Amino acid sequence: MILEFTKMQGLGNDFVVIDATARPLDLSAQQIQHLADRHFGVGCDQVLLVEAPRSPGTDFRYRIFNADGGEVEQCGNGARCFARFVRERGLSGKDEIVVETAGGIIRPRIEADGRVTVNMGAPRFKPADIPFIAGGAAPRYDIDVAGRRLSIGAVSMGNPHAVLQVNNVREAAVAEIGPLIERHARFPKRVNAGFMEIVSPQHIRLRVFERGAGETLACGTGACAAVAVGRTWGLLDGDVTVDLSGGSLTIHWDGDDNPLWMTGPAERVFEGRIEL
Repeated sequence: MILEFTKMQGLGNDFVVIDATARPLDLSAQQIQHLADRHFGVGCDQVLLVEAPRSPGTDFRYRIFNADGGEVEQCGNGARCFARFVRERGLSGKDEIVVETAGGIIRPRIEADGRVTVNMGAPRFKPADIPFIAGGAAPRYDIDVAGRRLSIGAVSMGNPHAVLQVNNVREAAVAEIGPLIERHARFPKRVNAGFMEIVSPQHIRLRVFERGAGETLACGTGACAAVAVGRTWGLLDGDVTVDLSGGSLTIHWDGDDNPLWMTGPAERVFEGRIEL
């Protein structure tokens, strides 16, 4: 099978994007792993499938597969690339599209400056919604990791996130602690682990060890999760700049049941074909 694709990136979080609107595409975990392989394939953090809508009132269905071949619910940087892809391919002329994901409905909007704003939905803190094993919802939870007790916030942004506050994100033991948090027994579907340094109430630095992908240069849902958790802790304002390894995102949240809004860049890198 010859497969056409577009390589895209949002703050260095990179994607292989495939148009499956005209013909359904069923990729095996092994094929996705091959596409994501940076030596023998194209190389990416996630593979994104653009599909025809299935639900009334939506424009597209958006599916996300991590580099390990597993399908996940949501990806914020991917959502921005998704919006740019459908516009540049002529699949939609709308400035704002309604997209169905496994984590819920999102509404990416292309701004006049080329950046993309995404309504990421409201954060969900109930343990059953994350999912996270706990007796009840709380701003902070203690978990035991490699003989250490860590205090985290837990939230779903359509996918599960654990947020850990650190003094210096550059010195955080992301490679060592990230995989242990990701597969912690209290997260039955695994979890994305965010390491957050608070610079000011309007500014944080963040590194994310993503479920099934490892540490990436940027994580849009991770940025939203960190702001949501930081605000529930009383440490952040409603508008926050989030510095990630690949660049910066702007997150806005009015709190309570209001949605988080994420704004950032999305760029096409190249087009290609690969034989699977």
